[in-house]
Amino acid sequence: MSPKKIFAFAFTSIVIGLTIYYFYPVQKIQEGIIIDKIVVFKSKHKLLAYSNRQLIVTYKIAIGKNQNGDKQYEGDMKTPEGLYTINNKNPNSEFHKNLGISYPNDEDIAQARQHSKPVGGDIKIHGLKDKLGFIGKFHRWRDWTNGCIALTNEEIDELYKHTPIGIPIEILK
Repeated sequence: MSPKKIFAFAFTSIVIGLTIYYFYPVQKIQEGIIIDKIVVFKSKHKLLAYSNRQLIVTYKIAIGKNQNGDKQYEGDMKTPEGLYTINNKNPNSEFHKNLGISYPNDEDIAQARQHSKPVGGDIKIHGLKDKLGFIGKFHRWRDWTNGCIALTNEEIDELYKHTPIGIPIEILK
């Protein structure tokens, strides 16, 4: 095979593979299901949503740019670890939609004070920045948030629809 044919075959294979990855169907939550607990595994880049102790859906996620360890203070680019609640819902976020996370708690505040830094806040589960939704699943190829948990716009639409305010979210290493 000539080098041109090898290149053409490799290029075509890559394009087909990326197209399949991009358009592979998003997992849907059945109508009537209410999510009552969320668990995030930062090291595995996964968000698991439960209803009545049954796993309903698993999403691949992007997290804070600095993925090592618990959030210590504002600006460290880390996603917090601990037990929180979903404390608000914003359908008009600049990142498509979002579910608010009750960060910071008392422990987080004390930790930031030890560093003499502001604790920060505004940690969310959100979609992609407005007008960048076309990036879709490719956003997960690197961690890019300032400490939030990111899904595709289609995924946050689905999770947002089925998740009430007040449910627990546990964020683990």
